[in-house]
Amino acid sequence: MTGVDQAAGRGAGAGPVLLGVRHHGPGSARAVRAALEEVRPRVVLIEGPPEADALIPLAADEEMRPPVALLAHAVDEPGRSAFWPLAGFSPEWIALRWALEHDVPARFIDLPATHTLAWERQEEEEATEGERPPAAEASPDGDTAPASAGLRIDPLGVLADAAGYDDPERWWEDVVEHRGAEEGDVLAPFTALEEAMGALRETFGSGGHDRDLVREAYMRLQVRAAQREFEDRVAVVCGAWHVPALRQKTTVAADKALLKGLPKVKADLTWVPWTHRRLARTSGYGAGIDSPGWYGHLFSAPDRPVERWLTKVAGLLRAEDRIVSSAHVIEAVRLAETLAAMRGRPLPGLSETTDAVRAVMCEGSDVPLALVRDRLVVGDVLGEVPPSAPAVPLQRDLTRLQRRLRLKPEALERELELDLRKENDAARSRLLHRLRLLGIAWGEPSASRGSTGTFRETWRLRWEPELSVRVAEAGVWGTTVLSAATAKAEADAVGAEGLADVTGLAERCLLAELPDALPTVMKVLADRAALDTDVGHLAQALPALVRSLRYGDVRGTDTGALAEVAAGLAERVFVGLAPACAGLDADAAEEMRGHVDAVHGAVALLGDAPAAGHARLRGRWQSVLRVLSGRDTVPGVIRGRAVRLLLDDGQLAHDEAALLMGLVLSPGTPPADAAAWIEGFVGGGSGGGMLLVHDERLLGLVDAWLTGVPAEAFTDVLPLLRRTFSAYEPGVRRTLGELVRRGPGTGGGATAAGRGAPGFAADFDTVRADAVLPVVRLLLGLDEVDENAGNNTGNNLAGVTG
Repeated sequence: MTGVDQAAGRGAGAGPVLLGVRHHGPGSARAVRAALEEVRPRVVLIEGPPEADALIPLAADEEMRPPVALLAHAVDEPGRSAFWPLAGFSPEWIALRWALEHDVPARFIDLPATHTLAWERQEEEEATEGERPPAAEASPDGDTAPASAGLRIDPLGVLADAAGYDDPERWWEDVVEHRGAEEGDVLAPFTALEEAMGALRETFGSGGHDRDLVREAYMRLQVRAAQREFEDRVAVVCGAWHVPALRQKTTVAADKALLKGLPKVKADLTWVPWTHRRLARTSGYGAGIDSPGWYGHLFSAPDRPVERWLTKVAGLLRAEDRIVSSAHVIEAVRLAETLAAMRGRPLPGLSETTDAVRAVMCEGSDVPLALVRDRLVVGDVLGEVPPSAPAVPLQRDLTRLQRRLRLKPEALERELELDLRKENDAARSRLLHRLRLLGIAWGEPSASRGSTGTFRETWRLRWEPELSVRVAEAGVWGTTVLSAATAKAEADAVGAEGLADVTGLAERCLLAELPDALPTVMKVLADRAALDTDVGHLAQALPALVRSLRYGDVRGTDTGALAEVAAGLAERVFVGLAPACAGLDADAAEEMRGHVDAVHGAVALLGDAPAAGHARLRGRWQSVLRVLSGRDTVPGVIRGRAVRLLLDDGQLAHDEAALLMGLVLSPGTPPADAAAWIEGFVGGGSGGGMLLVHDERLLGLVDAWLTGVPAEAFTDVLPLLRRTFSAYEPGVRRTLGELVRRGPGTGGGATAAGRGAPGFAADFDTVRADAVLPVVRLLLGLDEVDENAGNNTGNNLAGVTG
């Protein structure tokens, strides 16, 4: 009997045509298409949430490009969501497209999302305190289902083990992906798979996935209803695991009893873009396949798939400047086919082609092979949905802004350089900062290359499907990105726990240009600053405020009120810092040193602000540093840092700094305290090494103190000194070693010919200085340089290089 005759035999009373598939299986997709062409059902029922029936026509839209996913989220709790992803090689997608192309009704028949979302919430609420709520895991046919307390099985793993395979993926490729439909019997693959799954269900029952019993009861009710309406000419496309349960003879009353009392929530559904990377198990979503890129290739290239695949690999490696010729491709194909024959496989699979690529094209290296897996085996394909797809108002506004600013969401991470002096780049920056404030992390700031100015920003952009959930979740704050970010900032300010949180929020409001949110944030900031007496909190808050002033200058924002708050905060830090530094232990002292550095940088920027009175802040701060540098109750690491900051600002002469160091390193000071002072003075990665290189007198003091440390105390100070000096660049450490070897502070220059350290001499080396003059002239664009001027320049350069 032919496949057509078999299909015809399933007429009235014969039951539906059950097409059991593996989700995202290209072999299943081809088999479903062939079966539907032969059976020609009057309705196609597909595993999926029935609330999405109204969204099915969008699958025919020209702007709909898989991979895509049905997104369901609770209306009153948008963060609670579920996805039903579909790739171009998914059997469900093929069934949808076939139904639309042939004007046949298509319906989803899985348990409604309104129950699925409520069920998950109920389970979390019922979880006992201290227990972890049930996690989502892959069900046997690739769906996400909550964990069950019973035995869980992987049907493909059991069948593969029974067939003698140690890899379920390889078994599936051999029996399905590399096996064509038998002549005239398009239903044979489904019959064989149904028999296998039936045996498993008889042995294992639900396999530990108890929720499947409820889902299958709902599906049976929907199949019965379709049979009555369409006279049994019904085709059902579902996970193969469910087929025996759908074939099972049960009563309507029994199925309804399983569904009685299920919790409900109001749910909204829409289509969202998906990615191949999110189809892979490694992404954390249990979609049932490890290699979506490979499966997509198998579906799109049924003829000569190995040759076409290895040609793709060669193209990728060539684009990465690896030498790969057509001869490599030919040899890789031969090797893959040989490996398949040796391993008893009908055709080379992913493992054979991967081994061939490693041996022939990658010369045995796994480094380029990792690129092949990332770009081709998994892939970064990002789907698209049409603008007509339902969306929350916030999503529509975001889509409009993305198009206006020419910021297309992409699955592959890319770097975006923005010049804030350009109107479009400034608008892009505002959008990205507003999205981050809303918790939509499409872009992450990174360090700008080639510029440290505030007019330039660098972002790393990567669109993940989960961001669609974040957008829906953020929709509770407003209908536009601007209004939502403003409302979110105000709420965050009121609910902030600490002063530093509010100052950081003020900085983010300026970056995102949210003028309507600033009054609320500033009021909360002023209130918190007035009540907070912890100097550490105040010191943490000040740098963020000062950075906000700089950002405001670049963006043309009025930051007068912010500047006044920052100045007042600085005054409070000045008053309370010295008492707060007294009597600290080592860990607290190290933390306070960081606060001192942060305040110093903030005051340097705040002192340049145009607001009245700000110019005197530097003088006030320098007075505080002098107090810290000379107070014995202040830990040595803070005293040393205060001396160093004064020296760098030109407020302390080198002679005075050497005197203070000499006092600290005198025999009366405990070695541990002296080592802490040295760490504060030359540590912290602030150029302390170069200071010792160019001031041999200070280096001599350190050297003399170190050689005089008693043996019993040396072990205690060694870790601190190693931490201090290990932060220096290798060249700096090498130079310091040379200086110590010849004896720093013993006369400055070389004591004898050939004995001085490289780069150090008793006088300027004018010959070396003159040698750089042609380069200087080239850099400055000078055609002619006066000879006397050249000599003067040489003398000046000698002061730097000699």
